[in-house]
Amino acid sequence: MVRNLRSTLGHGLLYGLLSGIALLTLFPFLWTLSTSLSTGGGVFTFPPRLVPEHPGLTNFVEVVQALPVGRYFLNSVLLTAYGVLGTLLVCSLAAYPLARMDFPGRDAILAALLGTLLLPNEAAFVVNFLTLGRLGLVNTYTGVVLPSLASVVGIFLLRQAYLAIPQELLDAARVDGASELRIWARIVLPLSRPALAALGTFSFVAYWNSFIWPLVVLRDPDRYPLAVGLLYLQGLFAHNTRLIAAGTVLAMLPILAVFLFAQRSFVQGLEGAVR
Repeated sequence: MVRNLRSTLGHGLLYGLLSGIALLTLFPFLWTLSTSLSTGGGVFTFPPRLVPEHPGLTNFVEVVQALPVGRYFLNSVLLTAYGVLGTLLVCSLAAYPLARMDFPGRDAILAALLGTLLLPNEAAFVVNFLTLGRLGLVNTYTGVVLPSLASVVGIFLLRQAYLAIPQELLDAARVDGASELRIWARIVLPLSRPALAALGTFSFVAYWNSFIWPLVVLRDPDRYPLAVGLLYLQGLFAHNTRLIAAGTVLAMLPILAVFLFAQRSFVQGLEGAVR
């Protein structure tokens, strides 16, 4: 009886702690959603309002009227699709030799790649921009996605997934005369779909929310993605926090939809990465 009581109390404390963490995590989104739907009352009241006062869609309508949201949304779709597909292709190819091919310096290359994670992304901005200028890729979507295609996190994630594939399958394919590229395409990739889904979700969020780098590379405002285009809300409506919140909610909706759609594969892919 005492043991069951302790177990119940322990589970109750654990669930209470997890619920508190979840509430803290969700609070910024709930506040932003409430602010975007509110058409009256104070915005920065304390304690903060999580239930909108006089709710309505007026703020969303004003954002759509003030900005070419459709064009920015299409730009984000093109940029994100380009980046996600390129990242999956490059990372899946790069991870295969690091996981399944034996060659001198393999471990050193992996260590060097992981070591780059210690550097902040901003450290490479100047070098990348100068390189893009030499290649004539400034003000292009290729210039935006090119420096991020070989994601170190993505390579490591897929490498861990490849290591979980039984070696016997690969050896049998080699005995049948299959090339390494064919083994990668016909055996390794189909068995690594959860990890590919996880990497695709990570990449989607990163490219969709990318702000600083597209702002640096793209010079034509008509090419701006949604995250950068929403910057104009601060210039047009410097004191209207509700419109900024409405634009932020519009930018977050595709991310929520993609995550909910790929949630199961996303979790399975991360499980394989930590084994």
